[in-house]
Amino acid sequence: MTLLSTAMALLLAAAAAEVPAVVVDAAGSPVKIGRATVLTVPGDPPVVLYSATNQTDEELDQFTVMVFIFDVKGRLKARQVAPGRRTLEAKTTKYSTIVLDGSPVDPTDSIVIGINQAQRRPSDPWWRADLQPAAEAAMPPKKP
Repeated sequence: MTLLSTAMALLLAAAAAEVPAVVVDAAGSPVKIGRATVLTVPGDPPVVLYSATNQTDEELDQFTVMVFIFDVKGRLKARQVAPGRRTLEAKTTKYSTIVLDGSPVDPTDSIVIGINQAQRRPSDPWWRADLQPAAEAAMPPKKP
């Protein structure tokens, strides 16, 4: 039974495709995404695996990740916000995922990810940023 389980896990892992996501940062962001990878398994929605690092000397109560999906022509198709990620200690890195199930994602689409808000402890005002201009600028110009 263990051999069968191992074989199935290897088969599923081999079927998954990995593509890097484009990472954008806003000025003054207390959190930085270090790496983001889009994982796709046929028949399931894509999942973005990312690392988020607290750039400050203070604990963050929570932060929010936003994903932009652009079509092959560089047009914005969809935006998706992940539920708030909780507690990111000073100068530490946390790994998390966001399932892109808000709208269909084609294999030719480009995925852009960034931090759009964060809150320090204890309940200070939120740091916020409009990431859409940076996400649009990160898309290479497409030929008509």
